[in-house]
Formats: sequence, structure tokens, C-alpha cells
Amino acid sequence: MAGLSPEDMARYARHLTLPQVGEKGQAKLKEGRVFCVGAGGLGSPALLYLAAAGIGHLTVIDDDTIERSNLQRQILHADDDVGISKAESAMLRLRELNPSISLEVHAERLTAENAMNLVEGHDIVLDGTDNIPTRYLVNDVCELLSIPWVYGSIYRFEGQVSVFNLNGGPTYRDLFPSPPPPEAVPSCEEGGVLGVLPGVIGSIQATEVIKVLLGIGEPLRGKLLVYDALDMSMRTLSFTSIERAPVTELIDYEGFCGTKPKQMPFSEINPSEYIRLRNEGWNPLFIDSRNSVEASIVTLPDTDALIPHEEILLSELPKDRDIVFYCRTGGRSAMAAYALAQIGHDPAKLFNLSGGVHAWHSEIDSNVPKY
Repeated sequence: MAGLSPEDMARYARHLTLPQVGEKGQAKLKEGRVFCVGAGGLGSPALLYLAAAGIGHLTVIDDDTIERSNLQRQILHADDDVGISKAESAMLRLRELNPSISLEVHAERLTAENAMNLVEGHDIVLDGTDNIPTRYLVNDVCELLSIPWVYGSIYRFEGQVSVFNLNGGPTYRDLFPSPPPPEAVPSCEEGGVLGVLPGVIGSIQATEVIKVLLGIGEPLRGKLLVYDALDMSMRTLSFTSIERAPVTELIDYEGFCGTKPKQMPFSEINPSEYIRLRNEGWNPLFIDSRNSVEASIVTLPDTDALIPHEEILLSELPKDRDIVFYCRTGGRSAMAAYALAQIGHDPAKLFNLSGGVHAWHSEIDSNVPKY
């Protein structure tokens, strides 16, 4: 077991006086290898605390770049980092915090093709993702490699944490045998998230990682911790393994979760082209597919109606007129156009404003808030 240097003894002094940690425990942390998927809302606090705690090796994978809207909750990153890789930003910040630990970063997406090679050799995986296909991928990789992983999720004011696959314990597939329909899983972009919430959940995840590495306490094995910030409550729900076939190989997770891009039966139109055609006399219905809270932030000129995408089938939009849908970045408006095409609207009359409000800000009017 690696010994502690005089610098280590000084840095981790408050750990050394804990009977459950001590010098032997700190040496275990120094030998620990943690793989973190995502350097965003959950990964930020978790990585900061794991680096500060002296985890010997941290691997971070994230293919995203930093946007200004991330800074409200992703505390690894600063204003000057906007536009750069989250993985690279994480490495710089963690190295500043604790130069004695080993860091490895990958500015790429975790996929079924690279996951086994990247995760192998680590003691535990920390889930800082925000999408369900990647969680099933993480689960299956960890099951195949017999590695535990710490799950975390956040939405609005609520968060969840659990520890899966610990010593043969229940896994993500035992708690969620099949994925929910994609339309039933709103993102933080759609629903929002309280900025401090990932700090709470990510810190709990880091705590569970440290407990597992040290072999102390009772990790959330077979338990789902549910935290509600509005009433400051925590509930723990128990679950067990179910009868199912073991994981034997990695699969197409986008296909499994129903999130693989479909051939959309409508046309995309960018804001510049939309404005040009409007100026030439085109007069489509212009429908906002966001919610009323977002509409209060900004509504694009000449909007005819606000119809949230999940309510589009309840509307009575005419079938004989062109319709252009928009939302924040183009995802929900595409779902609205797709839904109308499925119930008989002429696809040639349905259009999605590519990039939504964000593209309007970039192409047409920079005074339009890019929230």
C-alpha cells in the first residue's frame, strides 16, 4: 500500500484523526481509481470533493463544451471557460486544487465502442450524466467488469442517489428494468434545475464513493435516496435484485431507449431563411412549443400561439396552412411537428425552426435573450 508523504499528512490531517479513516484509510484513497462520466452539474461538486479528499487517480470523460447557462450550477467552470471543453476545464481546475493526484481526461462521449477499455482498471464509477441511454451503458459496463457505480440524477428541486452493483448487489436494471418513453423524460433544459441542487446530490455521490473505497459505513446498496429541496426532506426507498438475464454484451443504447434520431417527416428551416420567406410574403402560423415560464423570458416576433409541445395533439391547428414551430434550441418544436405529422397533417406544411431561440439570437437579433 502506498505510504503518505509529509505533504499528504499535512493536507489530509482532518482525515487522519477520524478513526474510520486514519493513515491506512487515507492510503486507500490515495490508491483509489475513480472514473467519472460527465463534468457538469453532478460531476463538478463530486470531482472537487474527490480531488480534495486525495483520491489517487481520477478519470473524467465529457464530450461537451461549456456554455454560459452551465455556470449557474457547474462550479468546476468559470466565465473565462465558456466555449472550451468541459473535460479540459475540469483537469485544469482539479490540478489547481490538488496537484498531487493523477488526472486523465477524455473529451469524447462514452460509447459502447470505447467504454470497456476506458472503464476497466478503475475501482468505481461515478455517474454525472444527464441522459438515460448512457446510464444503461454505464450499468452494463460495470456489470460486465464487476465494478460498483454511484448513480445520481437531478430535476428541478429533486435529486436521487444510489449505489449499484456493489458486491453483487442490485443494479440499475433491477430498479429500472426498461427505459421510460423519451417524451416522459424532460431535461434540465426544459424543466430547469435549482442551481444548488447538483451541489447537494454530487456531494452525496462523492461521499458514497469514499465510503465504498474505504469500506466504511452503509453505502446506498439496494437503496434509493430521494431528496426534495423544497421541503428539505430525504426518503430512502429499498429495492432488491429481480429475476433477469445477466448482461453479456453491450448493445445499441439509443435504440434500446428509443432516443435514436428518426427520419423526421417535416422540414427544417433556419431563422435567416424564415425571415427571408416572410419578407417575400410567406405567412405561416408561428407556434411557440415552450412553456409559459420560458415565454415570459422572451417570445419571438409574430408568434401566433403558445402551445407546449406535450399539448400539441390537444390543439386544433389547421391542416391547410403552413406551420413553423420553435422552442429554445429546436428539440421540443421538432417533437411537436413530428406529432402533427403522425396524426395526418401534411408533412410538406410542417417546419421546425432549427436552433430555436438560440439560433435567432445568433442569426437575427443578439438582443433576444439566450437563456
